[in-house]
Amino acid sequence: MDPKVWMYLLYLAVSVGLTVWVATTLSRNGLVFLAEVFADEKLARAVNQLLVMGFYLLNLGYVAFAMRSGAVVTNTSEALETFSTKIGLVLLVLGVLHFCNVYFLGRYRRGRNRQQQGVPPLPPAGRLPMHPPMHPPVPPPARA
Repeated sequence: MDPKVWMYLLYLAVSVGLTVWVATTLSRNGLVFLAEVFADEKLARAVNQLLVMGFYLLNLGYVAFAMRSGAVVTNTSEALETFSTKIGLVLLVLGVLHFCNVYFLGRYRRGRNRQQQGVPPLPPAGRLPMHPPMHPPVPPPARA
């Protein structure tokens, strides 16, 4: 069989395996974070499932899109070089997707915490002098 076909098969197997492994790890460990962010276990599980589904769609879509290679592969060495480039790009996409999720969830969490802190303090009612007086105060004249 052609080395390029073997490269494609290996690329698919490794990419799908990495995607499933990363998705299950993020799903399992991210549920605790989501429960704290949303303060609702049921909502956290639902959002977790939606994030996992979106993760699969985006990453497997990228894997399928990037599968085609214009590289000329005539031997095993060239196949491995092309394969490593493709797997490296898949890993970069996985990392970017993960950090985007964490970033946006962190922003949501900070915004929710600000809302829960309540009403800001009242504005000042008056002003204090900027500098203390240069001369001691003069006492009022005594009445006789």
